[in-house]
Amino acid sequence: MIISALLLALALVQTPAPASGATPGTNSAPDTGSTAAQGTREAPAEDGGKGPGAQDAGVLLTPKGGIQAPTQPNTRSTATFTQGPRNEPSLGRGVPSTRIRAPLGSLVSVRGQEENHVSGIGLVTGLGGTGDSVNFIRAPLTNFLLTHNIKIDPQQIVSKNAALVSVEAVIPPGTQPGQKIDVRVSAIGDAKSLESGVLLFTELSDSTGSEVYATASGPITVSGFSRGGEAGGVSRNSTTVGVLTQGGKVERGIQSNVVSELGYVYLDSHAVHSSYGNVVRIAEAINGLYPGVAQPLNDSRGVRVRVPEDVPESQYMAFLDTILRREIEPDDFARVLVNERTGVVIMGEGVRLRPLAVTFGNLTVTVAESKETSQPGPLSGGQTQSQPRTDLTVNEDNNGLVLIPGAATLEEVVEVLNVLGTTPRDLISVLEAMSQGGMLLAEVQRM
Repeated sequence: MIISALLLALALVQTPAPASGATPGTNSAPDTGSTAAQGTREAPAEDGGKGPGAQDAGVLLTPKGGIQAPTQPNTRSTATFTQGPRNEPSLGRGVPSTRIRAPLGSLVSVRGQEENHVSGIGLVTGLGGTGDSVNFIRAPLTNFLLTHNIKIDPQQIVSKNAALVSVEAVIPPGTQPGQKIDVRVSAIGDAKSLESGVLLFTELSDSTGSEVYATASGPITVSGFSRGGEAGGVSRNSTTVGVLTQGGKVERGIQSNVVSELGYVYLDSHAVHSSYGNVVRIAEAINGLYPGVAQPLNDSRGVRVRVPEDVPESQYMAFLDTILRREIEPDDFARVLVNERTGVVIMGEGVRLRPLAVTFGNLTVTVAESKETSQPGPLSGGQTQSQPRTDLTVNEDNNGLVLIPGAATLEEVVEVLNVLGTTPRDLISVLEAMSQGGMLLAEVQRM
């Protein structure tokens, strides 16, 4: 009898009575279109006194009493490569390059009138938490305070209001002590911004570090800005490089002699204008004004000019000015400049092309990696798992050979290359291949 009573009681517990108006095994709540994946299932009546059809908070049950896992994430990573429309620039107005003449002052520099670079290491303070990390700036700040007879425990330096910077300046030729010069500063450590910072007194010396030629200090001006929060931000230009307009002072003058002890002035061609033809034309232009005073040097870059004996020392600058105002027609250089970082391509007048056939194909591969987390249901005994997800896209062009005729002028070269319809970065690769094969009659230089 006892065993029969226990079996009857167990059967009553496992089979709850259906609610009014509901059939056994169905939801008692109104049909709202929910499915098993949404987790709205019948809960046992004995669970906290809830009636049939109530949803247990935190535990999702199936009609048979099983545990339903929560909805799993189904997102994936994506990567997209987009190419903008082709820009067709219009032809600009100008004059034929054969008529262009340039003054000697834009082609040569006077020996002894070079600019002088000075540099130093300084500290920028007043940064609102955008300076170097504490571990990086602690030692420089401690050394700086010691030079002012202030000794503190380095562990007390915990703020990020200072940054270690490189300070550079250019002293023009003929600058005298006391004159002001511009100074440029750039962050060395992991500072986020130099905005609103002040450069402490810094000495600027030559490459040997033995002679101090200038000093610098004052507020820094940056060309950009950076604002943001914990989850995002916005920035424009660089905030870790700044300038001090007239923030440097020359402490030591640098002697410069335009005329040598033997009475000569040396004119050195700029590297981009250096050629035998230009040197000869420069000497001829000077001799046309002062016969027999100019002579080309054997290094193909310089011209030696003898100062006439009837020119007094007080007129040396006027004599040099009349020389630099003379104009010549410089050589046309067969030169192509390319910059792979920005996609810039620049061609000179002397560029020529031989007839050839070319084909090119773009291969674009986009890869996106992410992890997708699978969360088990409550009381299921499962473990959270992370699965890698990869989205890979490969796109390759299928182009045929294109016949390129020869080009004898810059205009023809541009028209021929535009037939390819390439992007600037593809054009750089095509030009380099043409140069290596001898089809492009020009020197390709990387910027």
